[in-house]
Amino acid sequence: MFETNNKIRQEDLEELANEKIFEEFAGKTVLVTGASGLIGSEIVLGFLCADRLKKLNIKVLAMVRNEQKARDVFECVLENKNFELIIQDVNDPVSYRGNVDYIIHCASTTSSGEIISKPVETARTSFLGTYNILKYAFEHKVKSFVYLSSIEIYGKTNDSNGDIKEENLGVLNPLNVRNVYPLSKKLAENLCVDFACEYGLNAKIARLTQTFGAGIAREENRVFAQFCRSIIEKKDIVLHTDGSSYKNYCYLTDAVSAILTILIKGENGKAYNVANYDTGISIKNMAEMLAKKYGLKVVYDVSDKNRGYNESIHIKLNPEKLEALGWEPKIYLEEMFERLIKSLEE
Repeated sequence: MFETNNKIRQEDLEELANEKIFEEFAGKTVLVTGASGLIGSEIVLGFLCADRLKKLNIKVLAMVRNEQKARDVFECVLENKNFELIIQDVNDPVSYRGNVDYIIHCASTTSSGEIISKPVETARTSFLGTYNILKYAFEHKVKSFVYLSSIEIYGKTNDSNGDIKEENLGVLNPLNVRNVYPLSKKLAENLCVDFACEYGLNAKIARLTQTFGAGIAREENRVFAQFCRSIIEKKDIVLHTDGSSYKNYCYLTDAVSAILTILIKGENGKAYNVANYDTGISIKNMAEMLAKKYGLKVVYDVSDKNRGYNESIHIKLNPEKLEALGWEPKIYLEEMFERLIKSLEE
């Protein structure tokens, strides 16, 4: 019995399951919202893999809005007695009334195109969805709660080196509709802190840099996926911006182990950067690195068309605060792409 039909992703899950942090969840119930998304599904499958290999008796509740998508994502574990699908929109009050020990709140709009075309819905999900999950967490006295935030909440910073710690917040223009995503994420972060301060809820925040790995959908449209499709199809790598945006990245399984570390060891009401510090690179240099390695060309197709991309940024998240909890990354940039490409080729 395996958790996925993809060989590379299964290898990743079994490596992840070796992490000692999973033993903290023995005999517990974990609720994951946005469970059919990339990070949410990796968390769910990681728990189920660790449960199978270590006999931990962890029950995993996967809250999703789209039942058919969830059944496709979780086809290998649908019969697992420790797995349960909860079909509901986080914008509605949580209907599940069973026991829950831990909550990982991943539900969010992530598609750049959808953020632009449906900004009101994006904001609503960030605020109301998070409020509903926090309210449920408080009422059901969960042991710990972690909210998945984003590198985008830092906006444009004054640090020319881009070495950003949790307190180095920059500027976000509220009149730019694309900023509905980071601004509503900021509001959701504050809501977590509000529940922690007013009600004593053990809530923490994980600020993730761009995260990818085996398990992304073939139709994924974020830049790393576009590059991988170009490599697989042996086509030129096309950039629709000048490629000046700079950030560091994180492999999917490293991000999951970080989230679980924050959930168990993080300080109440605090935020933690989740990134592999040594993967910092601009979009342009990333494209050139991959083109050179796989014998392709980089071409530019820059226009005024609004593709929903974020404004150019130069941010390198500093994860020292997270590393102080005992976390460290294992997968670096070239291997990140190698594993992703292999998984997409299956």
